[in-house]
Amino acid sequence: QVQLVESGGGLVQAGGSLRLSCAASGSIISINIMDWYRQAPGKQRELVAIVTSGGTTNYADSVKGRFTISRDNAKNTVYLQMNSLKPEDTAVYYCHARGVTMRHMDFTSWGQGTQVTVSS
Repeated sequence: QVQLVESGGGLVQAGGSLRLSCAASGSIISINIMDWYRQAPGKQRELVAIVTSGGTTNYADSVKGRFTISRDNAKNTVYLQMNSLKPEDTAVYYCHARGVTMRHMDFTSWGQGTQVTVSS
């Protein structure tokens, strides 16, 4: 089984910064895509940022210029640097990965979620 473990969430004042990390472990051949979603209470889960194994990135319009996604392929880890945080960024953040296991099976895995709270 491929496991994703998140860390780095917390409470921060508006304008502050947080850095989320998500480490994948298990019988992994490759991770093609790693990305971050978020979900606020009563809201649909939203794609925040995505990075491919080749380093191509994309962002939701709401976070462009403020968030940066990156990955360390050697560590099977994805990061989300969040700057200039706004109260609207408050949500549970989930990392996600898609790839191939050592048994050559496609996988998709989710992290446990980490709470980010931005105070006014």
